[in-house]
Amino acid sequence: MTAVDKHQLRAAMRATRKRLAGLDAGAALRAAEQAEALPAGRVVAVYRAIGSELDVDALSLALSRAGRELCLPVVIERDAPMIFRRWSPGEPLELDEAGVPAPFPLAGVVDPDLILTPLLAFDGRGGRLGQGGGYYDRTFAARPDALRIGFAYAGQQVDPLPVEPHDVRLHGVLTETGYRPFA
Repeated sequence: MTAVDKHQLRAAMRATRKRLAGLDAGAALRAAEQAEALPAGRVVAVYRAIGSELDVDALSLALSRAGRELCLPVVIERDAPMIFRRWSPGEPLELDEAGVPAPFPLAGVVDPDLILTPLLAFDGRGGRLGQGGGYYDRTFAARPDALRIGFAYAGQQVDPLPVEPHDVRLHGVLTETGYRPFA
C-alpha cells in the first residue's frame, strides 16, 4: 500500500469513526460494561479521547472501581516511545509535547501491563490503523510484554488491513459489542 493509499484510508476511517460517534452516543458506556472481560493487568494505560475517538471515561471509572491502577501516555519526545504516568479520573492534566492532555510530571512513572489504544481501524488479525504519528507503534515495540488492546467502535473493523513491518499487532479489541481476543 502506498503512502497516498494509506492517507486515503485514514481519511475514510476518520469519517467512518465520526459517523459512528454521531449514531451511537451510548457506545462508550456499553463498552465500559464489558470491562471485566479485559485481560488481567494491574496497571492499565488508558487515554484521553480526542475528536471522535471512543470516549474512555466510563471505562476508566469501571477499571478504577475494579481496583486496577490507571495511567496515561505522555509524549516527552516526538520520535521516542511514550512514557506512562499514574492517573486517576478527575485529576488535572496538562498538554504534553504532542498537545495531548497528560498527567503532570509529579505523577509517578509506571510500566503498564495492559495498554488501551485508540485507533482509526482494526482487522480480525490484530492489525491496527492509527493516526499515522507512530507513537503507539514505537511504544508497543519498546514494551513487547504489555498487552495491546484496541478500544473502538465495532464498525471500525475492516478486513484486511494493510500492515507494514513497523506495525505492531494488537492482542485484542474492546468495542461496544464486547471484548474479542486475537490469535
